[in-house]
Amino acid sequence: MGIRMLNRRTVIATAVVSALLAPIPAVAAHASTAQVPAACRSARDPDLAARMSRDIRAALSSRQGTVSVAVHDDDTGLTCALASSRQYDSASVAKVVIMEGALRRAEELGRRLTKWEQTNLRPMIIRSDNTAAVRLWADLGHARLSRLLTRAGTTGTALGPNGYWGLTRTTAADQMRLLAVLTNSRSFLKSRAYGLKLLSQVRRDQRWGVPAGMPSGLKAHVKNGWLPRATHGWRVHSVGAFTGPHRTYRIVVLSHDNPTMAYGVRTIERIAQAVHRGLRHKRGLVQGPTPENAISEEPDGSAPYGPLPGWDEPEQDATP
Repeated sequence: MGIRMLNRRTVIATAVVSALLAPIPAVAAHASTAQVPAACRSARDPDLAARMSRDIRAALSSRQGTVSVAVHDDDTGLTCALASSRQYDSASVAKVVIMEGALRRAEELGRRLTKWEQTNLRPMIIRSDNTAAVRLWADLGHARLSRLLTRAGTTGTALGPNGYWGLTRTTAADQMRLLAVLTNSRSFLKSRAYGLKLLSQVRRDQRWGVPAGMPSGLKAHVKNGWLPRATHGWRVHSVGAFTGPHRTYRIVVLSHDNPTMAYGVRTIERIAQAVHRGLRHKRGLVQGPTPENAISEEPDGSAPYGPLPGWDEPEQDATP
């Protein structure tokens, strides 16, 4: 009797874990992503994967909007993907690929960054300076940036038209690949430490999002984007790598259909806290959630509010 009951419980537990790890179904436009389970997997720690799936789903419960999540932990091999191939307007997170493009060009030409490149890269990342981004975007050109995206292995990122770098379409999966270019010791980008250093120096009022709930002993390398447009409300994005002695993991959360910037920030930080909590191994907290009064509703200025003349914008939710 005891053995039969134990076997029955084992079957039930296996079924629950399997349900949590099932492939992600498509989400209809404007639907809440709270109904979609996050698929987390780890061959080394399946219990962690099951807990993380549950916790990310709980973080999204009652939250409206459209959200995509990608997580990768080098230590446990944990990966999570929630609608990670859906495309979003990148807003200011496009500055990561611009930065990587400038670093890669210098390497290909066998030289160091010029003073002009450094003078523009630093403010573009640290204070999200748009004028610097425009200069670097134009100087690098679509062809070179496209080669960088191909080398990084991206599959769902399309550069913005003309000078509209903030309308670059991207996915959580691709942002995870671009972060890996900076954190992977076998990366083709040899100057990745410089890029990580800039991302670690982003000014305080722009360090909301995925650092929320991060444990002590790690350094956050973060870039955010926050932009309202005539369709799909606020785009609120946060991408980050967390590094320390013998530990590296990455978190990406992209979202749109947010009624306000603060709403999007809070959704991202609920997810980030769940991920950090699962990975921190009883370490103390370094950063809590961003206070409501510290979240500005001022756009990042990376793209115009309305449609562009002569350009038909792609359907935002065409990719599940």
